[in-house]
Amino acid sequence: MVFGLFRRRSREAEHKVYCEIVAQARQPAFYTDFLVPDTIDGRFDLIVAHAVLYFRRMRGEGKEISEFTQNVFDLFFQDMDASLREMGVSDTRVPKKVKVMGEAFYGRADAYIPAIESENIEELSAAIGRNIYPDSPEPVAQTRLAHYILEASKRLTEQPTQDLMTGKLDWPDPDDFKDISV
Repeated sequence: MVFGLFRRRSREAEHKVYCEIVAQARQPAFYTDFLVPDTIDGRFDLIVAHAVLYFRRMRGEGKEISEFTQNVFDLFFQDMDASLREMGVSDTRVPKKVKVMGEAFYGRADAYIPAIESENIEELSAAIGRNIYPDSPEPVAQTRLAHYILEASKRLTEQPTQDLMTGKLDWPDPDDFKDISV
């Protein structure tokens, strides 16, 4: 059937994965116990942190997985585009803002991934401070979030790739990290 070639493939699984990333980033504990600013930037940064964890875990898994994660990534930026438009950003400014968000994503990934891979709490905490708490450092909260991120990375690494492609993401409970002190 020729017309089937032009039909858009369902992105249900990719959408579910993206929704799981966003849902985890919106856990109330991050905005209370971890003192992440409950602002557009604070929410964006937590989504980015969780997305970086997911994309880091999925890299190097082959072409099919790469295409899948690219679709999740595309959904992420389509959502950012739609959110900016809903907030009233003009059509001419949206592409520029999305470009800045893309640069922020890659900058954060470049800061977080080496610290995650070396399991360096201090380095990760400092990167979190620069990005999530730029106006008001929160050393205890940054350390808690760094411990959470390392545990999340460990859990994602232990999960089968197929589970991660169906949205079965085993995130740690942020409440388990709220009593960590520096």
